Amino acid sequence: QVRLVESGGGLVQPGGSLRLSCAASGFINNWSAMGWHRQVPGKQRESVALITSAGSTNYADSVRGRFTISRDNAKNTLYLQMNSLKPEDTAVYICNLWRGGTAYSGRGTQVTVSS
Repeated sequence: QVRLVESGGGLVQPGGSLRLSCAASGFINNWSAMGWHRQVPGKQRESVALITSAGSTNYADSVRGRFTISRDNAKNTLYLQMNSLKPEDTAVYICNLWRGGTAYSGRGTQVTVSS
């Protein structure tokens, strides 16, 4: 059983910053990758950022240079630092973990960028 719990979302003005956290627990050893995707009602979900167990990272073009994904293995926590936020970044951000060919997801945290 894998449990992923996101936190850190909220309301922020355009140009502001937020840091999302994803606390992972359960049977998470030997995970191959972790990442964030975002979902807006009525739109296709978008993969935002990914980090592999080897430390390689990948970002969507829409967030590259503004968002940074990182992890703290000692705390079993994944982070997403989001800077220079735009209204189009408004979405539910969902944490993912891949292990043994299975993908796990959290319930998400709402990020709203608005003045």
